[in-house]
Amino acid sequence: MAEGKWIESYVPARLDRMPWSQWHWLVVIALGATWILDGLEVTLAGSLGGILTRRETLGLTDVQVGASATFYLAGAVIGALLFGYGTDRLGRKKLFFITVAVYLVATGLTAFSWSFASYAFFRALTGAGIGGEYAAINSAIDELIPARVRGRVDLMINGSYWVGAALGSAATLVLLNPRWVPVWLGWRCAFGIGATLGLVVIFFRRWIPESPRWLMIHGRDAEAERIVSEIEHKFTSHPELLPEHNAPPTRIRTRTHTPWQQIWNAIIHEYRRRSVLGFVLMFTQAFFYNAIFFTYALVLMRFYSVPAKNVGGYLLPFALGNVLGPFFLGHLFDTVGRKRMICATYGLAGVLLALTAWLFYAGLLTAETQTLAWTIIFFVASAAASSAYLTVSEIFPLEIRALAIAIFYAIGTLTGGVGAPLLFGWIIGMGSSTALFLGYLVAAALMIFGAVVEAWIGVPAERRSLEHVAAPLSSRES
Repeated sequence: MAEGKWIESYVPARLDRMPWSQWHWLVVIALGATWILDGLEVTLAGSLGGILTRRETLGLTDVQVGASATFYLAGAVIGALLFGYGTDRLGRKKLFFITVAVYLVATGLTAFSWSFASYAFFRALTGAGIGGEYAAINSAIDELIPARVRGRVDLMINGSYWVGAALGSAATLVLLNPRWVPVWLGWRCAFGIGATLGLVVIFFRRWIPESPRWLMIHGRDAEAERIVSEIEHKFTSHPELLPEHNAPPTRIRTRTHTPWQQIWNAIIHEYRRRSVLGFVLMFTQAFFYNAIFFTYALVLMRFYSVPAKNVGGYLLPFALGNVLGPFFLGHLFDTVGRKRMICATYGLAGVLLALTAWLFYAGLLTAETQTLAWTIIFFVASAAASSAYLTVSEIFPLEIRALAIAIFYAIGTLTGGVGAPLLFGWIIGMGSSTALFLGYLVAAALMIFGAVVEAWIGVPAERRSLEHVAAPLSSRES
């Protein structure tokens, strides 16, 4: 490739004009499976929290259960940063194969843990694979999906996390029932499910091409045009009837990589307001989700005396609400608009959690009504959390998209997610309903704060080409 060559390409315009086809469904299934795996992992760990405190398993304490979730998230942060940079430098496709391989090996090794130290290490390694997936997959999805439906597709794919959560919940009902599987073996088999699904994901991803937008930036425009032409002719019944380009060609200067100084300048200076927005949205939703979900099982067991083997049954309706939220609300992010919907979902999720926290503190809830309340809350909060990933994946230039996703996922997770499970694990270990009530109020206030920030500096990216939302850095070089 000739470094610094100026080219004009219709690749972005051709991708955005393309009608929805079987190929787009293949992209959704093959790349969206990432969130199914993540949901499976988190749910298994959450459901297994109570079982792993028993002597015949690993004999963990409540604090160690919370700490293992922190190790998982810390690994996800490191993986996101490492693989996020590699995704922008080496390509989307190469990295989403590497990251799923790391996940597959690590989750298989988790089944053979023999102590807290080994379990925490393997959980961190699993998190590294999943964290890398976030950067590689989110950037690939946004660059392949037409602009007019990018919001709803992105939200639905991110919401598929809870399909994995439902699978994990259903699996634990069998694997954690001593009548079916011995206690010492069931939790190990549970992690084997993730490794098996990882193999299926690798199989499907063989048919996903490299992002034509990434190829264009790296001087491989002929290859990018060929991929787009193949998609148009193979999956569109009448390619000659496709609408004309309604956008001018994208003019860029090819490059092999983006210098760190330019990355720093773009994120810290040129896109400072967008960086603040990305951080706040990721931080608030990370604290909100991880504070509640990673300790879900402990709350049911400690405050409502739910047996450990029955926890998975309470997670199923919770997971269903999280799946249905993005499914029913997703199209509104493309029609009503990003700013209005992000403000509405963040704010409403915070208000509903504050109300539920008060009902919990007043002793007015049972295990069933607590689950119902959380299901309603996360019907809204799931769409809000997914919109945070959508936002950071579309408001930064193409050359640094994956790294930007990784940076804001990492910062948001470190500040809002890593400490939350450890903190709430400690609170639950105290057995104080007052302390837990106050913790929930903090999470609710943070979501409302996220809504305020979105209203202030949110970006109206609905139905706009990625290149119009954030022009490529190389298109502005003199």
